[in-house]
This record gives sequence, C-alpha cells and structure tokens, in this order.
Amino acid sequence: MLHLRLITPSGTTDDVVRLIESTVGTTHLVVLPGAARNPAGDVVMCDVAREAGDELIAGLRRLGLDRTGSIAVENIDLSLSKRAADAEDEAPGEGADAVLWEHLEGATHEESTLSITYVAFLTLATMIAACGVVLDNAILIVGAMAVGPEFGPLAGFCTALVQRAPRLALRSLVALLVGFAVALLVTVGFTYLMDAVDLFSAVKLDAERPNTNFIYRPDAFSFVVAVLAGVAGTLSLTSAKSGALVGVAISVTTVPAASNAAVAFAYGEYHQAWGSTEQLLLNLLGIVLAGTLTLLAQKYFWTRQRQRHNAGRPSTP
Repeated sequence: MLHLRLITPSGTTDDVVRLIESTVGTTHLVVLPGAARNPAGDVVMCDVAREAGDELIAGLRRLGLDRTGSIAVENIDLSLSKRAADAEDEAPGEGADAVLWEHLEGATHEESTLSITYVAFLTLATMIAACGVVLDNAILIVGAMAVGPEFGPLAGFCTALVQRAPRLALRSLVALLVGFAVALLVTVGFTYLMDAVDLFSAVKLDAERPNTNFIYRPDAFSFVVAVLAGVAGTLSLTSAKSGALVGVAISVTTVPAASNAAVAFAYGEYHQAWGSTEQLLLNLLGIVLAGTLTLLAQKYFWTRQRQRHNAGRPSTP
C-alpha cells in the first residue's frame, strides 16, 4: 500500500476527493479543511494499493495539483486494516508487478544527477578495480563493482527513452560520460603514482591474470550477462526490490573494464586498453537495450491488464 498526503487549493478539493473515491483500490480517505498553511489550502490523505497508485497520481497531476499544491507519496510497511486488504483485492494485478512511473522518473532523476558524490564513488570504484586488475584479485573486482554507481544513469536513460523525456536522457548521458571520463583520468594518474612507489608495474599487468583477464577479453557471454543484468536491475527498480541491485552491480564489468583500460593506457598496452573499452561498451549497450525493452514490456502488459480489469467492472449507472 501507498500513503498519499496532498495539499489542495480549496477550490480543487472536491475534484480531488471525487477522483480518489472513483479510483479502484483507494481507502482511508481523510479531508482536513484549511489545515495547510504553505501553500494555503486543504490537506487530503488516503491510502491506495500500489497497483492503482500510478493511475491516481497521473489523475492528480492532470488536475494540476503538482503545480498548485503538493503530492507526497510514502510506502506503507504495515497496514492492519480490512479496508486496506479489500482495496488491494479490488485493484488490478499484483502490487509487485505495478510500475509507478512518477516514482521511477523521480528516483532515476536523482540517481542520474552529475554530482560530486556520484563522481567520487565512480572514481573510487575505478581505482579499487585498478588494484584488483594489477593484483589479479577477484575480491577487489567484486568490491569495485558493488561500489560503482553507474547503474543509476543507465536506468535513467532507459526510463527517459520509454517516457520520452529528453531532459532526463540528456542528464543521464552527461552523468555517465562525464563520470567515466573523470574516473578514467584520475585512475591514469593513480596508476602513475602507484608505479612510482613500486606497487604497480607493467609486468604485473602483462601477466596471465587468470582471475581477471576476462575484463579485456570480451565475448558473447559479456553481452548476454549485461542483458540479463539489465533486466534484473530494471525489475528491481520498478518493483521496489532494491536489494537485487547489489547482485546486478556485481554481474557486469563496466567499472573493472574502465579501470583496466585506464591502467593499460598508462602503460601503453593499447591492445588491452581497446579490449577493455570494447568490454565496457558491450556492457553499457546490453544494459540499456535490456532495460528499455523491459520497461516497454512492463508498460504494455500492465496497460493490457488494467484494460481487462476495467472492462470486467460493472458500469456505473
């Protein structure tokens, strides 16, 4: 269940209440006239099944409430109410399958913002991975994958393509390109520093490295894994099962590939640098392709399910 807290101008409150009452899957409606001060207006609260949340929020936005008032949405972890259970039963589909597009756009917008923190995490992850590739240490590679925040802009770009949001697409693309560019440049400098103190060497990079040589040897499995990870990551975002993102993060070799490219470039090992770059591009392409197709499929099947549910409802006299 979701909890909505709305601030509505007094002249819009009746329309908002009618919309809530006519939306299947809503309950616990509360109206507090004149309770809001900034902005001034009424406070309207209700609970809604997750399956019906996107439809209700879209209707509220059509009433202009996001511009004239406020729409706040929270997840309800526990609701002991027969009315809430009935509302979930009446709503179409299953809550785990529902996509809250407004929430997804907001979440990916925040995750795909080019910020100092985002660049810092990506740079640190790339430097950790650089240590992993030189030492042939798979544990460091996995740790770097988990630290890397690059799935946020990738998910934002997929969402922007499906929702036709050019600003979000541009923001995500800038965050991705600038973030990796800064991470690569810093890692090249980091490689020179580590070489100066005899911790890195070209000999270690050129060694067989059985645990990490896959990073600069892309093959068909690289693309297949990226596609599967893109599907899993997208599903984890849309179903609010964010714990699965950790597994997604350690399934793709974007950060390790970037780090190996940086280290190889610093030592003039251009064959490795190109192989790592190819691995990076294959992973990015696979994730974007899979994420976009997953969102399109979810949008199509959820729309069909809602249409079938509405067609089966008795018509209101």
